Amino acid sequence: MRGPRAAFARFGARVDERTPAHRDRAIDGLRALALLAVPTGHWLVGGFTLDGGGLHNASPLATFGGLAPASWVLQMLGIFFLVGGYSSYLSYRRRKGSVREWTVGRLRRLGRPVLGVTAVWALLLPLLHYGAGVPADTLHTASTLVVQPLWFVGVYAVITALTPYCVRASRRLGAWAAVPLIGSVAVVDLLRYGPYADAMPSWLSLLNLLPGWMFAYQLGVSWADGRIGRRGAWLLLAGGTALFATLLLAFHYPMSMVGVPGEDRTNSHPPSLLVLALAAAQSGAAILLRDRLARLLRRPALWAPVVVVNLSAMTILCWHQTAMLAAAVPASYVGEVPGLTGAPDTGGWVLARLAWMPLFAGLLVVIAKFARPLEAPWDRTGTARRAAAAVLAAGFGYFALAA
Repeated sequence: MRGPRAAFARFGARVDERTPAHRDRAIDGLRALALLAVPTGHWLVGGFTLDGGGLHNASPLATFGGLAPASWVLQMLGIFFLVGGYSSYLSYRRRKGSVREWTVGRLRRLGRPVLGVTAVWALLLPLLHYGAGVPADTLHTASTLVVQPLWFVGVYAVITALTPYCVRASRRLGAWAAVPLIGSVAVVDLLRYGPYADAMPSWLSLLNLLPGWMFAYQLGVSWADGRIGRRGAWLLLAGGTALFATLLLAFHYPMSMVGVPGEDRTNSHPPSLLVLALAAAQSGAAILLRDRLARLLRRPALWAPVVVVNLSAMTILCWHQTAMLAAAVPASYVGEVPGLTGAPDTGGWVLARLAWMPLFAGLLVVIAKFARPLEAPWDRTGTARRAAAAVLAAGFGYFALAA
């Protein structure tokens, strides 16, 4: 063990030495934590059943309602948007070109990996079906799982483009800039869940999509702008926690932060007021713990993994479902493998799935070695190739959504 430990220590020391003194390690640490929560959550609730030889989605939350509190911990998109707003504010303030150039640059960084994963899967589908004989049902299931995390990138891209307006709101309203956003979500929730819910149109919930996820992003912008201090952080933590408890106990919001098959209501698609309450509490805690986290990440052994995760952010978001499928699809030919292709309806399934997760992580590392270049600028890629990738991505998206 001395060899691997010594090699890791040397790697950590090199990473630590190359880190600029002004680098905000706490922000990177929070981002890494939120990033790792995404595959962890999806791998835990992404169960399968075998029907007619094909894989179909199934969730353990439909059987084990007691697991719902785990989603309160693993639902860390509020932290991700908080850190995103913080980082975007600093980047926006340091920009050297126009606002348009800054926005286009940020959007390209988000778009390239998404275009890459969808184009690759568009090429894989016919190969898997006609070459390897993978059932069409399995490919439909796989496509929906691959697309599932990408909605988040789309919403994040729209909010990123609105950064200049978030900055103006922070400068005019300070920490109160996020209040209209949570107020908007509260009004929509009242209309769709209140006494006149039956008379409301089905599309009403979509009005929560932008303000719901923009709430924590605006908090991040105001935090970076110096408008939220420890007093504001305590208010967010206490107020968010109180609102969260009230919505659960008095207004009977669903306990799970993710959708559960068979339930009429969901908290995340689009976000309900409960998601914003959790985001407020998480944001308050993150602001209060920032200095302590920064000191902790002065240790090279802890800082090096944070750097690796941050450098692979989009790869993790775009490819973690592929890693799980790389294990589940071959296993479907064997039959019902506990924790992998067996129905998630027993306590043993949960333990078995936890045992499979290191394999998923290992497969993601292998995939990342090949997918990581897709995040780099496509300077040598011609217009024709970019257009072909866009067509492939659109075809894959249609296939996934049509399922």
